[in-house]
Amino acid sequence: MTIRPITEEELHRFADQTLDVRRREEVAAYLNSHPDIAKRVAAYGRQRDLLKAGYAQIAEEPIPPQLNLAQIIARRRRPAALSRWMGAAAAVLLLCLGGIGGWSLRGTTQSPEGIAALAEEATATYEVYAPDHLRPVELKGSDRAELVGWTTQRLGRAIAIPDLSASGFRLMGGRIVATAHGPAAMFMYDDDHGTRLVMLTRVMVVDQNMPMAPQTSGNLHGYTWAEKGLGYSLVGPAPPERLHPLADEVRKQVSREI
Repeated sequence: MTIRPITEEELHRFADQTLDVRRREEVAAYLNSHPDIAKRVAAYGRQRDLLKAGYAQIAEEPIPPQLNLAQIIARRRRPAALSRWMGAAAAVLLLCLGGIGGWSLRGTTQSPEGIAALAEEATATYEVYAPDHLRPVELKGSDRAELVGWTTQRLGRAIAIPDLSASGFRLMGGRIVATAHGPAAMFMYDDDHGTRLVMLTRVMVVDQNMPMAPQTSGNLHGYTWAEKGLGYSLVGPAPPERLHPLADEVRKQVSREI
């Protein structure tokens, strides 16, 4: 029997464990014979877990009484308040939605922040996109001006894209990625040997100015720091003695721009 082609959406659903049993078995068999894609799907799962951990505190907290649906319905049925609710139904709905949104944001602000979280996000981003040889970036390096404008608009801060060509690394391009702490800009570089580096930057709520700190995860090394409310993390398989000068160069260039 011919198995229909497996789509990128199904790979994400496999990582999220939302495929039906039969299709999940087909995708699992496909991944067993395609280790490169299996590694990418595993990275999807790790990125999902990071996002889930960032919002876990909200899921564990009880719904506050003022947002309890049963209580809201009961209040709307009170005879004495009926005419008031009838006249202000739209306002009540907006207030309820605003309250729910505020409650969610309250939990988000209590999530772990800082350059340690950014370092984990950069590593997860590398594991998802660096192995992708089909579409690792959304905008190519040749669209540098558009990429600067897009990332600046999405992050709400002026974003600089470092030039590492003097160090042998070309800008492949970039994209916006989701993190548990808001949108981040990802820029990817490669050299003549196929070594890829990822730089991730996002707005920092905590650790707005922090010195450079090293990190290691498996065969990936990185350096992460923050300056003037923006965090930066450079990650790749290059050895620390090669990656550190590159991170210093990135820091010098972005310091001149921000």
